[in-house]
Order: sequence, then structure tokens, then C-alpha cells
Amino acid sequence: MTNRQIFLSHLAQTSDAPLMLEMVSADGIYMSDVNGKKYIDLISGIGVSNVGHRHPRVISAIKKQVDKHLHVMVYGEFVQSPQVQLAKALTNTLPKDLDSVYLVNSGSEAIEGAMKLAKRYTGRSNIMACKESYHGSSHGALSLTGSESFKQNYRPLLPGIAHIEFGKIEDLNLISEETAAFIVETVQGEAGVRHADESYWKAVRKRCSETGTLLILDEIQCGFGRTGKLWAFEHYHIQPDVLVSAKGMGGGMPIGCFISSKEVMNVFTHNPVLGHISTFGGHPVSAAASKATLETILEDGLLKGVEQKEQLFHQLLKHAKIKEIRSKGLMMAVEFESYEVLKSIIDRAIELGVVTDWFLFNDKSMRIAPPLTITEDEIKVACESILQAIESV
Repeated sequence: MTNRQIFLSHLAQTSDAPLMLEMVSADGIYMSDVNGKKYIDLISGIGVSNVGHRHPRVISAIKKQVDKHLHVMVYGEFVQSPQVQLAKALTNTLPKDLDSVYLVNSGSEAIEGAMKLAKRYTGRSNIMACKESYHGSSHGALSLTGSESFKQNYRPLLPGIAHIEFGKIEDLNLISEETAAFIVETVQGEAGVRHADESYWKAVRKRCSETGTLLILDEIQCGFGRTGKLWAFEHYHIQPDVLVSAKGMGGGMPIGCFISSKEVMNVFTHNPVLGHISTFGGHPVSAAASKATLETILEDGLLKGVEQKEQLFHQLLKHAKIKEIRSKGLMMAVEFESYEVLKSIIDRAIELGVVTDWFLFNDKSMRIAPPLTITEDEIKVACESILQAIESV
């Protein structure tokens, strides 16, 4: 059997129409298939490869750690250098109150941990989220998701969760003294890159503080430099009570985390002891890769070029069929008339060697989120192919 046949016969499927591209290697912004064809990855493996595929610094960190040890003990019992060094590096980038890091394996896991943390710390059970939000596919994270079509066949979900309009200040009044947490993406991803202005975020912070509600910012997609700041909340001059990260955090390795203050996080240590546990959380190889990713973003100056590259996409992607371009840094949505039009463009772009995608809750907008390492010349080549794809539809 070929790999394609095994894929269809024995690997659990997530749709009835997978792309079926058989990639055998990747480097920088490029991926290569089994036939040797190269593709520009304009979506970073859905927000993962922020420093590009197989960044030399990340690969070096992985190899060094592999030569020392892999898993040795469940999270939180042994002092493991990759974990503690990553935690210190992360907290060095954050306000002083965000000084305690819980390492997990994915964004969904980080959201689950943050939900438990909020309930345990506040003693409350209700949680507020936003319509058209996406926080993951596990049962609790799915309960937060703001699209009924995506979750309707999995009910009953967690009780006590309500949804408000993202960016609508009046809706914040629904956050009350009974709300444990307001969980919100700093930039909405699967809604098609939606962001609010600073006045909204100031109002969010004020309302959460007034009601004793923990503000949990989901930066699984928009964190780790994606928007031109290391953390997207830095654009709005506010501070969360809990910060969630994953995807671009690992440089291609699986890892996630939620970060809060030592005071808040300590509730997991008692009543009951081991209030949140993870076998593979903070796997030493993933932790080493994550620290190398963070150092690459900060020390190689990748944040400085994001805004200029964002504007270059806006300048180059001009076409009558493009209805709107929404962006926050290199997190972009290019909107067309319909899903049918977009799907034809995406398929043609792949034929031309450019991989893009759509969004879960906005299937008429093209996702563009390339590695931060993409050059201006590479952006020009990618945009030429996209425009050629548009013309062919």
C-alpha cells in the first residue's frame, strides 16, 4: 500500500476532502512533496511555524536535548532544565504579575487548565466567552466556542457558559460577580481575523476588575510575535490575569501553556493536591525548542519587520474580486464573494505552489499567516501566484 492509501484506510480523517498533499520535507517558508515540488507555506501550518520550518536554532536545541534525556517524570515533580529555563524566559517578557507558567501539550489543554484555574480561584462556575470564538476541540474548550454549527452534535456541553459579541462594549455588562472568567481571543482567529480597538480592551479590563472576574486572553494563534508584538495584548496597553499560548510557541514542536500569578496558580497545590496534572506537559524536547523559538523571535529582530511585511501584502493584493483585507500583523484574512470562489482560488494557488486556507467560521476569507521569517521578495512571489489564481477563476 502507498502512503496515500494507508492515510485513507488507517488514519482517522477529519473531513471527507483532505488536501492529500504528501509532504516529505520542509525548510524556512517552503515545503516539498513526494514529487519534489516546492510550495510556499503561507499559513505556517496554521499558525505554528512562526520562525519557519526547521529553524537552525530550534533544530540545534532539539538535538542537544535529545542527547540528554526525553521524558523522565510527569510534569511538576522533577526539576528539569528545559522547563524551568523556558518558564523564566517567558516570564521575562511579561508583566511582573504573570510570573507562574504551567506547561502543557497544546492550546486546547491550556484552555482546559485555564478554565479549571478560574473556577478554583474564584469559587464561581460561570464563564463568559465570545460569539464566533474558537478555543479548541476538547470538551471544555468546545463549550466555549462561539459557533453553534461546530458544536451542536456534541451536546450536552459544559453548563454555565454564555456568549457575548466580540468588541461590543455594552455586552460587557453581562459579566457579573457570578462570572469566574471572561475567556477571549485578543485577536479572533477563526472568525476571520477580527480585532477590537483599545477602548474596548480598556473596558474589558475595567469590567473584569470590578466584578472580580479573571480575564483570560487566548493568544494561541495571535501570540508569539504573530501580530508584530510578542504578545497581542501589548497593542492595547492592558494586562490579563491569565495568558494562554501554544501553536507558534514550539517552533514546530507540540507545546502550550497558561500563565498567571503565583498567587492564582498556587490553588492547584491543595484542596485537592495535584489539582491539575499532566504526564507529558512541558516535554523537555518541546520546552527546549520553545525557548529557542522565543530567543529567535527576540534576538533576530523578527518583530520589527512584521508591520512592513503586513503592509506589503496589502499593497500587492489588489484585485476586483477581493472584497476586504483584515489584518493584525501577519495574521490576515482576504475576503471574497463566497466560499465557492475562494475554494477555487485556494485550489489553483496550490497548483501554483502556494498553500493557503480558509477559516472555520469564515469560509469566504483566505487565511494568510506566513512564517515571520518570510522576506519581501518571497511575499512578492506568493502574491503574484495568488493574483494569478484569482485571475484563473
